[in-house]
Amino acid sequence: MKLVTRAQLGWPASAAPSQTTTKGVKVHYEGTPVSTKLLTDHDACITEWKNIRKSHLANKTEGYSDVAYNYAACPHGYLLEGRGLRKRTGANGSQTLNQAHYAIVGLVGSSGLTEPTDAMLSAIRDGIELLRANGAGSEIKGHRDGYATACPGGPLYTWVQKGAPRPDSDNEPGTQPPASSGTYTVKRGDTLTSIAAAHTTSSPELAKLNRLVDPNKLAIGQKLKVPAKTQPAPATKPPAVKYEPYPGASFFLNGSQPAFGKKSPVFTAMGKRLVAVGCGRYVVGPGPQLGKADVTSYEAWQRKCGYTGTAAKWPPGKTTWDKLQVPKS
Repeated sequence: MKLVTRAQLGWPASAAPSQTTTKGVKVHYEGTPVSTKLLTDHDACITEWKNIRKSHLANKTEGYSDVAYNYAACPHGYLLEGRGLRKRTGANGSQTLNQAHYAIVGLVGSSGLTEPTDAMLSAIRDGIELLRANGAGSEIKGHRDGYATACPGGPLYTWVQKGAPRPDSDNEPGTQPPASSGTYTVKRGDTLTSIAAAHTTSSPELAKLNRLVDPNKLAIGQKLKVPAKTQPAPATKPPAVKYEPYPGASFFLNGSQPAFGKKSPVFTAMGKRLVAVGCGRYVVGPGPQLGKADVTSYEAWQRKCGYTGTAAKWPPGKTTWDKLQVPKS
């Protein structure tokens, strides 16, 4: 979002009355000829916006307290601050209509510059989402919805009737804020930092998700979008031990202990060879299920091969296993 604030425009704080919630946002156009010079000169857009405010303040009949709109959008994609957030508009035609919706004007008119650019539509959408994050409801309407006027003109109104979608050119990967999974209602004492920490994100990411102009200004009762919490990866069981060309430690051990009770034909073959070389320590067997007698017998074989201490302990080593010549199952 490319925002030009009141301070950057040289304007004081808005004197418009407060309006913390509305049903949504109404879209407007200028309704008078607008120069196509705005398409190539952004300074002309700023001048146009300042002139709109000047004309409104000079209108004694309407008695405007400020420029009538909450925001304006220019052909270059800038959102220009007017009354700003949580301020009642003066543009919708009556006090009842003004209380119902905020207002954004696209800097297009009845002649000259009449077609909004994709960048302007994107900026209007930025303004809608910014207002939604700060009290506006979900409705998007044209000025003519509820008031007898041609505003916001044919092209803008057609776009509004489609739901005011973002232009395709604006939906490039990486340009959108993080996806949200729910909302959080601001409570007394909350800060953006504390809310972000509670939802496993950062305050800049939360500000980006909600398009907050001033992250330090949160209102009690304000609804904030919050991102999905990252779920921990499910616990996984250790992979099943597979038979290897040389059945070494990974075959015979479960962790660091013998896998007593494990069944395989290789244990019978191993036991028969241990008996054949004079190292059998079996009372019954050998059999297909690994038991303590298999471990004791193999350790006797490793000692017979000249190993001592921990070197003679279970599990089998490749040298002694090859020497035992256990038939493959």
